[in-house]
Amino acid sequence: MLGYAEIATHFRRQIADGELNPGDAMPSYKEAAEEFGVNRTTIIRAYDILKAEGLIVSRPGKGTTVAAQPEVAVTGVARLKRLARTGKPYAPGETSTDHWAGVRSLADPILADLLDVEPHDEVVIRRRVHRQDDKPSTVALSVIHIRALGDVPELLSGEPLERWWQDIYKERTGRDVTKSPERRTARLISNDELNALGIDLPPEAAAAALVVVNVFHDEDGPLEVWEDVYPPGAWQVDAE
Repeated sequence: MLGYAEIATHFRRQIADGELNPGDAMPSYKEAAEEFGVNRTTIIRAYDILKAEGLIVSRPGKGTTVAAQPEVAVTGVARLKRLARTGKPYAPGETSTDHWAGVRSLADPILADLLDVEPHDEVVIRRRVHRQDDKPSTVALSVIHIRALGDVPELLSGEPLERWWQDIYKERTGRDVTKSPERRTARLISNDELNALGIDLPPEAAAAALVVVNVFHDEDGPLEVWEDVYPPGAWQVDAE
């Protein structure tokens, strides 16, 4: 028998994968209790968790529906798990724009350290802006070790790749790629990031952004660093 936390996870995944979309009706307490073979109190506790996370909302006379989630940030881990479950790189209503790719000197000492290169070494950079219902939601930066370019020259394409580049890399090299635990922090958001996210601030104002970092490794060391920057006010819900 599932507990309330596992039932909440079940619906959380359905919302993340687009099986349940904003405005869709959730099963009634009675229907859900019968589906999972639990009592009504267990379903109420599961729904209360989802309500607290902003994923569902209850209105008198309208029941419980999936909520719009403009400020819920999708983590890199959640993206990978959704891709593995559904084969779809984007969530329902999600697109990406402003794609750019090229070889650049890596000036950020933190990212250089994570990728195990010297500051100002050349790296491959891929940048795009994720949009949810046509509203900018994430500035996504991929910093890739220059050694990957020999096996996957498509990395310099300014357009989205048909497959995740790491899958191509693993196929061509026979190497495994592993991921370190996701890191989350906050820092002041840059003007470039504000522009990409369509945010206007007075010149004298400053705002903090949620930053999520994922590092991928192969047998030769760090291979790629993801840095996802979310707009001020965004918050996260784990997919598990």
